Amino acid sequence: MGTTSFLTKAQGLLRIRNQLVRECLAELLATFVMMTITLSSAAQKIAFFETKGNIITSYLGGALGVMAGIYTAGGISGAHMNPAFSLAMCLIEQFPWWKFPIFVIVQIVGSFISAAAVYVLYYDAIWHHSNGTLTVTGPQETASIFATYPADFVSVANGFLDQVIGTGVLIVVVMGIMDSRNKPVPKGLEPVVVALLVLSIECSMGANCGCPLNPARDIGPRLFTYVAGWGPEVFRWVEGRGRGGHGR
Repeated sequence: MGTTSFLTKAQGLLRIRNQLVRECLAELLATFVMMTITLSSAAQKIAFFETKGNIITSYLGGALGVMAGIYTAGGISGAHMNPAFSLAMCLIEQFPWWKFPIFVIVQIVGSFISAAAVYVLYYDAIWHHSNGTLTVTGPQETASIFATYPADFVSVANGFLDQVIGTGVLIVVVMGIMDSRNKPVPKGLEPVVVALLVLSIECSMGANCGCPLNPARDIGPRLFTYVAGWGPEVFRWVEGRGRGGHGR
């Protein structure tokens, strides 16, 4: 009885009653889960010289990470995890505009924290692969574990169009899945269908730019690499970067 009473009191003290705070924490956790799985799959591929993973496992990690994130917080914050999706929800008046900048910041912070977690998790492997130097280009680069980089031949205009089309397909189909007037997905399986959608886009539109589809997925980890030692080169387009659009 004493233990039960203590746990009840602790639960009451730790319970967050402010709805906005609850939603923000849920969104942070969902983004963290999604990004940790996504970046870890890229780390296994790159840091271990593709002996522990390949482009398929990397794509699967990204898709399943989305699924895990939705299951983590979909019932609390909606598990947007993507500023583009939050914007689309605002445009169709399903999400208040005043929450939009708050969610964007939370999503970027969640991605930044997950990048730090993956860096710690694969610290030894990253430094072994990079031979003691954190670089953005060349055969021993490790920056593409965290952020996506375009293939050498892709222009800025083509890269922009690539992301507009890929993200557009993602948002349109997700909206279709959410529309109750459309052909319904079995209840509870929506995250699985979204994961399959993400996997299909990765397999068909991932070669040019690595298929980020999500500003927070790229900005947060890119900021982390900037402050963690890779330097300002992570924000520059460099010809001959090495991995092209295959960094996930």
